[in-house]
Amino acid sequence: MASSFEGREIVLGVSAGVAAYKAAALTSLLVQQGAGVTAVLTPRARRFVGAATFAALTGRPVASRSFDPAAFPLGAHIELAARADVVVVAPASADLLAKAATGAANDLLSTLLLCAECPVLFAPAMNAAMWAHPAVQRNVAQLAADGATIVAPGTGWLSCRRQGAGRMAEPEEIALVIGTTLAGRT
Repeated sequence: MASSFEGREIVLGVSAGVAAYKAAALTSLLVQQGAGVTAVLTPRARRFVGAATFAALTGRPVASRSFDPAAFPLGAHIELAARADVVVVAPASADLLAKAATGAANDLLSTLLLCAECPVLFAPAMNAAMWAHPAVQRNVAQLAADGATIVAPGTGWLSCRRQGAGRMAEPEEIALVIGTTLAGRT
């Protein structure tokens, strides 16, 4: 039986946060199930996990520059959005959620999100106080109202050495939501 990921193109946006290591595990899981994955790392995400990790896992170059005419003559944001069956942002930092909710576009990932005509999923990850902040909750509500799927963070031990809500969902849970989303698209 074929995987729901076989032959599907997934753009995985990685924003800054300790949970970026889980994005590598998600990438591996998706590729093992037959998906073509292109990783888009924000400049700050590269402080947490390197492009070489995602290039090795996907077998593809990592996209990180808005202007790369050799690789993307029409613009990386346009070409990647056009080929994607789904765009997943994991982890989605508070900053990235704010950009996406307001339509700000000052890097490749936030610009790509404005071009995406396919389903978009966000898997937030941040400190519990940040996650509970009214501004973050407004941004999440706006993204959901705009049609995005939010894979809610879990509760548990956070990198700030506290417990609470804000842990990025586990890669298997995110993959399940991606699979459900793709099953609804032919």
